[in-house]
Amino acid sequence: MLTGKQKRFLRALGHGLKPVIQVGKSDVSAALIKETIEALASHELIKVKVLESCLMDRHSVAEELCTACEAELAQVLGRTLLLYKQAKEPKLELPKVK
Repeated sequence: MLTGKQKRFLRALGHGLKPVIQVGKSDVSAALIKETIEALASHELIKVKVLESCLMDRHSVAEELCTACEAELAQVLGRTLLLYKQAKEPKLELPKVK
């Protein structure tokens, strides 16, 4: 579970990122989950764009992806999600929890 300070840190890092994953009319499929897992493994912090053609609510998409990928949700801003999952060899160092 991410603290507020860690989420702010991740949001600052994610500001300049481009969306790596796009969720369209096929909603959250097994292929999309697999792609998201691979992207998280290589990047740790990714943006996911929920397109207009997606029939699911953006918060439902975020919840399903986080559960399926065992990731943390750092932000939902408009139709863009920011997901974080610590890699086996972490590239990002989050602020410490007191």
